[in-house]
Amino acid sequence: MMKIGVLALQGAVREHVAAIQAGGAEAVVVKKAAQLEELDGLVLPGGESTAMRRLIDCADLLEPLRAFADAGKPVFGTCAGLVLLAKEIEGQEAAHLGVMDITVARNSFGRQVDSFEADLDIEGIDEPFPAVFIRAPHIVRAGADVEVLCEYQGRIVLAKSGPFLGCSFHPELTGDHRLMQLFLDMIENRELLPTEAHYSKI
Repeated sequence: MMKIGVLALQGAVREHVAAIQAGGAEAVVVKKAAQLEELDGLVLPGGESTAMRRLIDCADLLEPLRAFADAGKPVFGTCAGLVLLAKEIEGQEAAHLGVMDITVARNSFGRQVDSFEADLDIEGIDEPFPAVFIRAPHIVRAGADVEVLCEYQGRIVLAKSGPFLGCSFHPELTGDHRLMQLFLDMIENRELLPTEAHYSKI
């Protein structure tokens, strides 16, 4: 059974754990660097990216997380997790992990009161996917090796690059686990592209 970690410093950890378990994998709540060694993949959940970075630094997790990603281990970042993955962040001199060749804009869909839901057409997923946007970022630049999987109103909100998957929204808040299943399949079948698989609602 695959072991998938959820970085448990901030965000909807319990909901990500439920999505992982729904896909038949074991979920590990990660708070220490030593736990990364046993994992097949890792989820960086939503929250507030600046606060999450402070918590990562307090837990001495930044370099272990970078080493995990640099080793080619799959990482799925949602909302703030997408910001953590990005190589560049608009209006910010330094990135966080900086492992995915994208530039992101933070809070590009408005404030907390501007939160909304939308049905998205995602490459590799049959039927629209219900997405929850909360102070969501979006991808303003995607590198040559980045595969854009979804756009909303002309903005990139889901992309894949090698072992990394990042989205602007919160798939864990919907009860629809197809996007997590896509990530699990990325881990199990590394040669399988998301556009070659189709997922039914779970």
